[in-house]
Amino acid sequence: MARRPYTSFLVLSLLLLIALSNIAEVHGKLRPSDCPNKCKFRCSATSHKKPCMFFCQKCCAKCLCVPPGTYGNKQVCPCYNSWKTKEGGPKCP
Repeated sequence: MARRPYTSFLVLSLLLLIALSNIAEVHGKLRPSDCPNKCKFRCSATSHKKPCMFFCQKCCAKCLCVPPGTYGNKQVCPCYNSWKTKEGGPKCP
């Protein structure tokens, strides 16, 4: 059975749309309602879950961005990365 040419185009378009939505999500395009789930994953590897969740959600609400992964990658979210405590340490986990 021969494939119709537009089938490949539709599949590639869908994949591109998914990829672009993931990129937008990382670069400050989250909605405040997305923060709890993003922070739950971000804080999943720490033994200090309660303070991690508190500060992650505070940072997410301000920056509308949570870095990917459970640690590091803060350069992806400049606002999240640059918010510091009074002592100069990182405010966001």
